[in-house]
Amino acid sequence: MTTLMVSVLTFVSGIKDRLESEKGATATEYSLLVAFIAFGIIVAVTAFGTALSGWFTEVSGVVNGWDATP
Repeated sequence: MTTLMVSVLTFVSGIKDRLESEKGATATEYSLLVAFIAFGIIVAVTAFGTALSGWFTEVSGVVNGWDATP
């Protein structure tokens, strides 16, 4: 009888663990974290690209003003 009770308790405990598993919640949290990091990288690269484009435009204006004759 004791062996049967232990087996039943083990079975119930296994079912309970499966129902209370947080694997789905953890995966969702990690996916949100990855999405926010990707969004931050996109914003940073866009801002850097805009600043870099402005710098190249400024440099090209300076270079165009140089006298090419020696």
